[in-house]
Amino acid sequence: MTKIGNIAADQLKTYIERLERLEEEKKDLASVIRDVFAEAKANGYDTKAMRQIMRLRKMEPQDREEQEHMLDLYKRVLGLAPDLEDEAA
Repeated sequence: MTKIGNIAADQLKTYIERLERLEEEKKDLASVIRDVFAEAKANGYDTKAMRQIMRLRKMEPQDREEQEHMLDLYKRVLGLAPDLEDEAA
């Protein structure tokens, strides 16, 4: 193993090569994901809504509820949703 200034050249090269392969795989996967979204869109699905659902599904239920509660509150404050008093009347 060649060392240059306390750096193992072979090990560094191995890391770089692994990372390069992973970056290439990531690029390939991104292309496949784009294709799936294009297919869904061609079949009439709203891809923005699908992406939002995917983000929500990654969240913990408690965090998702908290976010939905805050969004609902902000919408009511800004007049984008009826107030609770309006719904009860």
